[in-house]
Amino acid sequence: MKILIANDDGFQAPGIVALHDALKALPDVEVEVVAPEHNNSAKSNALTLHSPLYVHQAANGFRYVNGTPADCVHIALTGLLGYRPDLVVSGINNGANMGDDTIYSGTVGAAMEGYLFGIPAIAFSQTEKGWKHLDVAAAKAAELVQQLLPSLPEAQRRQEPWLLNVNIPCLPLAQIKGFKVTRLGRRHAAEPVIRQESPRGETMFWIGGAGPARDDVDGTDFHAALQGFATITPLQVDLTDHDRLPYWAPTAASLSGGGA
Repeated sequence: MKILIANDDGFQAPGIVALHDALKALPDVEVEVVAPEHNNSAKSNALTLHSPLYVHQAANGFRYVNGTPADCVHIALTGLLGYRPDLVVSGINNGANMGDDTIYSGTVGAAMEGYLFGIPAIAFSQTEKGWKHLDVAAAKAAELVQQLLPSLPEAQRRQEPWLLNVNIPCLPLAQIKGFKVTRLGRRHAAEPVIRQESPRGETMFWIGGAGPARDDVDGTDFHAALQGFATITPLQVDLTDHDRLPYWAPTAASLSGGGA
């Protein structure tokens, strides 16, 4: 089995090093890293279209790109690797990607790029920043990947990829209760923007921190993580509000000069 690893924290981040080491220890698995040169958090699915991208190789064999997480996976899958991996894995991210965070997340964006190419993909994150108990997170990630490896050939054959968002609590191994399948929760609006004055007297702004959890009831990723579970949330790309298609149909018909 061949696994492509990317992230959004950069190729030197402790999270991707730990994930690489844990996955390469699995039997009959080959892993390769193509990751951003620098931190690209909150880049979502962005691709670089108006400037060239360069690929370099670090002393440890990791390849890094002067672009976004999605750039890394896109380049890897469209010519850099020379083969089609069986799985795309992103992370381990320095901090949670739960609820609304998944929309902005470069970690999820990298995994989603693999999914868009028809390859099963997983985004791994720790629920807190600081890399506490990173060895445990890497071990739990490897445990899940090993469990899923036998299903990959069938997913590829049927062209039915899946995309999982996984958040692992920053706890000792004995305190993690296992894995739980969840839905995405929701957050409140972000904290207020931070306004500062530059050395040249210009006003500059910093995006404020994420707001607190709003929808964190039983069944959500927020709730399960607080209970000590590693959360598994299946994601999809289709953003269509299918339930409200009939609601908007009369508006479209009216604008087109017809009836409902």
